[in-house]
Amino acid sequence: MLKESHRDPALALDRHNVDAGSFWLGRLSEGQVLRITDLEGNQAVDTLFFNSDNPRERYSAFDTIRSQGEVYLTSGSTLLSDENHAMLRIVADTCGRHDTLGGACAAESNTVRYALEKKTMHSCRDSWLLALTTEYADIGLSKRDLSHNVNFFMNVPVTPSGGLTFEDGVSGPGKYVEMQALMNVLILISNCPQLNNPCNGYNPTPVDLTIWAE
Repeated sequence: MLKESHRDPALALDRHNVDAGSFWLGRLSEGQVLRITDLEGNQAVDTLFFNSDNPRERYSAFDTIRSQGEVYLTSGSTLLSDENHAMLRIVADTCGRHDTLGGACAAESNTVRYALEKKTMHSCRDSWLLALTTEYADIGLSKRDLSHNVNFFMNVPVTPSGGLTFEDGVSGPGKYVEMQALMNVLILISNCPQLNNPCNGYNPTPVDLTIWAE
């Protein structure tokens, strides 16, 4: 469901630009709001969520889909953890829907889906691992903690037979999604570098992150 935001970027607490193929990790305190803006359009933003006070608790696509009875996320959706706790709520969305079924690209999936020589291409799982083993190694998360994610702005239709396809994005330049933290949340983003399917229009581009107090 499309819903615009009343929040003014000039009043934000913080802003970050995440380059194509790069990563960002940050914390939202309960009540704070994060906006992700697709600056040039047709860019997928693969995102993991953890309970900042107990990172072993993390986002669950299964529980979120079950609770809302809908496979896509948009304004009004509440993101639930694997302990069935409310983590965040999407409070504004000018894109219309976001994927939480397609997972994240990896060396293994690039090989299986595309070609053997694609294995060494950069992927979202590589970005997350790079974040967790270099700049943020003190957090104590590792490969085993890379679980369910949300693919903001990504278009993954469900086929009549129950399969998934990767199609052109449904976003556009300046489209955004905004979510409010319902607990203290740790957020790990990979601004997807995928070049082998149309989720990024075969041309990954930067995104903007804006954070407000509430």
